[in-house]
Amino acid sequence: MERKSSFASNIFLILIFFILYAPIFYLIFYSFNSGGTMSGFEGFTLDWYKELLHDTRLLIIVLNTLVIALLSALISTVIGVFGAIGIQAYKRRQTKNTLLALNNILVVSPDVIIGASFLILFTMAGIQLGFYSVLLSHIAFSIPIVVLLVLPKLMEMSPTLIDAARDLGASQWNVLTKVILPYIAPGVFAGFFMALTYSLDDFAVTFFVTGNGFSTLSVEIYSLARRGISLNINALSTLLFVVTIVLVVIYYYFTQRSSSGTKGVDFRR
Repeated sequence: MERKSSFASNIFLILIFFILYAPIFYLIFYSFNSGGTMSGFEGFTLDWYKELLHDTRLLIIVLNTLVIALLSALISTVIGVFGAIGIQAYKRRQTKNTLLALNNILVVSPDVIIGASFLILFTMAGIQLGFYSVLLSHIAFSIPIVVLLVLPKLMEMSPTLIDAARDLGASQWNVLTKVILPYIAPGVFAGFFMALTYSLDDFAVTFFVTGNGFSTLSVEIYSLARRGISLNINALSTLLFVVTIVLVVIYYYFTQRSSSGTKGVDFRR
């Protein structure tokens, strides 16, 4: 019986992975097609990658996207970590649950609603749409994600660790930097990389808050696709897929290192 359920689970997993990865590998395969279309493979070429690397405008958009993603992930991680610590510090269960519910509403809200809300807010506040409007909106929708990933690590941390550190003479800063942050490091890294991914991936919110002269990759690919599929997009998507794999490997490296490393506390420094 166990073998049957295991066999069915394996078939299900293979099917799911095939559905998810087949279109990506199809797209990667035709990025090397000399024919210029995705209707038939005529020969191997790297011309689309060369053309992509000579497209200065597209490279600037890629750079803009990476800067927005890294800045928003970094700022939202810092704010999200302090937000999670603040929520965990509340003693009243009702207050804590209310704050968590408000945080969760932002996570599950449709991107179209969030994007339209930011557009109205920036218009009313007189903020010009462009780099800063995109950055602020990405920070805003990334913070609740970071809170959700950091909070479970805070909840599983024993309060006696903090009490013991204070009994040994640790200051508030020492407790934060040498007890709390090392313990929740896996959640912090997970929050950072998840915020980075959400920012790189976001289209709906960004579409509302980008102005003239500024664009991110998701919005640009949408515009290019509307004008007709070019194998430039395939080449660009292939490079992004490779970068994503590298980021995932880095994330697992840090999480494995954090979980296996010794978390010794030294308050003398």
